[in-house]
Amino acid sequence: MKIVRVEDIIGTEREVTGPGWTSRRMLLKKDGMGFSFHETIIPAGAELNLWYKNHLEAVYCVAGNGTILDKATGETHEISDGTLYALDKNDPHTLRGGTEDMRLICAFNPPVTGREVHDEDGAYTLDTSDV
Repeated sequence: MKIVRVEDIIGTEREVTGPGWTSRRMLLKKDGMGFSFHETIIPAGAELNLWYKNHLEAVYCVAGNGTILDKATGETHEISDGTLYALDKNDPHTLRGGTEDMRLICAFNPPVTGREVHDEDGAYTLDTSDV
């Protein structure tokens, strides 16, 4: 059994930041669960162009608001507390923070190792090691 408290992650190597986001990586590849699990904060007004070419992601909003633009269809969807979106086709998208910081709970498959940051396409590199 694993017990992880977000307050124990803040300020450690499991808290990773980049322009417009902070990710607190609660479960990683090395935890052996087959997915990684994160709390991500998107500040109000932030804009991120993302394309997880190597990962599927499910995201559940537990606080704040924003929007997600599906670049394939041009559709924009509102995000607020209680909304889930799933990037089930490695969907290129633009995530925008709204009037309040968004607090998102995210699961990645395959799992990330923990230090990934977005590349020029907004993707994470795929780790093919066994660890």
